[in-house]
Amino acid sequence: MTIDRVVLLAPRTSGTGRRLAETAAGRGLRVLTADGWALPAEAQGAERAHLYGGPLLADRVAGELDIVPLEPPADWLACLPTGLTGRRVEAVTLEEARELRRPAFVKPPTDKFFPARIYPDGSRLPGPDAFDDDLPVLVSDIVCFAREYRLFVLDGAVHTGSRYSVGATLDPAPLAEDRFDTEVRAFATDLLTEAAGSLPSAAVVDVGLLDGGGWAAVETNPAWASGGYACDPERVLDVVLRAAGPAAEAAPPDLRFARSLPEVPAGQGSSGRTGARANGSPVVRA
Repeated sequence: MTIDRVVLLAPRTSGTGRRLAETAAGRGLRVLTADGWALPAEAQGAERAHLYGGPLLADRVAGELDIVPLEPPADWLACLPTGLTGRRVEAVTLEEARELRRPAFVKPPTDKFFPARIYPDGSRLPGPDAFDDDLPVLVSDIVCFAREYRLFVLDGAVHTGSRYSVGATLDPAPLAEDRFDTEVRAFATDLLTEAAGSLPSAAVVDVGLLDGGGWAAVETNPAWASGGYACDPERVLDVVLRAAGPAAEAAPPDLRFARSLPEVPAGQGSSGRTGARANGSPVVRA
């Protein structure tokens, strides 16, 4: 049987995943859940498919469903001027980061290989016995954010947004209900203008108010691997559908942001196909 359009969720569904499932069903899309991170049998006839659920799900099923998961470049934050980041940010390899002799905030892009946090120095990072030396990481000066916001971006503009923290406290609220709504949107406009062409057409950008004043970019993530907090789920779904959808519908300028998918050995694909398409691209955190 041929299925028109499917939205596939990870087996461990989050609150955002459940809201997106309800929203997608309301639009007449068929919502399925991955079977132990494998493609469920019901999805195998899908002509057009999307996914939401993180890098592991993307790597396991995107090739079989001919989905192109879009993600921002690993060094996106490091390439921004310090006037927009409020701190020094470097994109380096894990081997280079191990040479740090100062405290820094270190995180791997997209895939959460090890905890993103402040490390006293590079000697506290995972060694070569745990991860390859060439693993890309971001190294940032240590700053404190008084408030942080998640923005789902579509075609270079904020499509929906949410506050997600005040200080160290998780405190989600719709952006429109936050007293800094106007300032957040103004900074986001400046940031997205400066970054024009450096992000896929659908992505997530986090921004924050620095402790002591001033707005700064926090990070960017793939929309198909990001929590929605108090964002409008209808608008989140708009961005997610674009960010991880059929290869035939991907706009040519977006193809350079396609996640590089692992090859599936012959006979190992859950649908019985002989392999998965690899797209070749940079990577960034969820």
